[in-house]
Amino acid sequence: MQPKNPIIGLCQQASFLTSAARVEQCPEDEGYEVAFAGRSNAGKSSALNTLTRASLARTSKTPGRTQLLNFFSLDEERRLVDLPGYGYAKVPIPLKLHWQQHLEAYLGSRTSLMGLVLMMDIRHPLTPFDCLMLDWAASSQMPMHILLTKADKLTFGASKSALLKTQKEIEKRWGATASIQLFSSTKRLGVAEAHQVLAQWLQLIEPEAEATTAP
Repeated sequence: MQPKNPIIGLCQQASFLTSAARVEQCPEDEGYEVAFAGRSNAGKSSALNTLTRASLARTSKTPGRTQLLNFFSLDEERRLVDLPGYGYAKVPIPLKLHWQQHLEAYLGSRTSLMGLVLMMDIRHPLTPFDCLMLDWAASSQMPMHILLTKADKLTFGASKSALLKTQKEIEKRWGATASIQLFSSTKRLGVAEAHQVLAQWLQLIEPEAEATTAP
């Protein structure tokens, strides 16, 4: 029997730390952070809530509600960060530009950032925003793990096909930039696999030899 992943207990006791509209308002840049990003309505907040089981992130039927960098404490050294939803057409242009400026400042300057979890709706993967994030991860050599969310919306066969197709496209365009898996908040599909990645990035367990892409 495998020992319980230590990230599970930490996630279950996660608590809100602070919100930041600008990078200078972020907590001290020390310890370990994992950030969650995704185009608006990709299921980012639902995924974060499912992984923590603490209802930390606010979900809404109105995409683009998350307008700040929201930090959640796991312990004194470790944090999760919910990044602003991005790309929703009805958000005013000045606000979009504000998000872009400060999101780029956070991603480019945060030394405690250990990895980025990118949510893609399995029915609409590799949007322009997703591609921008993959470009950034590849150029900065930042570890990225992709959750193909809402996998329950497709049949098992169709979801596996979408996973393989997206994986091949990423490898073709960006090389071995990111690992990828299926995920469903509704069915709790892929939770253990995502927890494994978080535990490695947050220095809770030893990294596996050559972390693999989900089959």
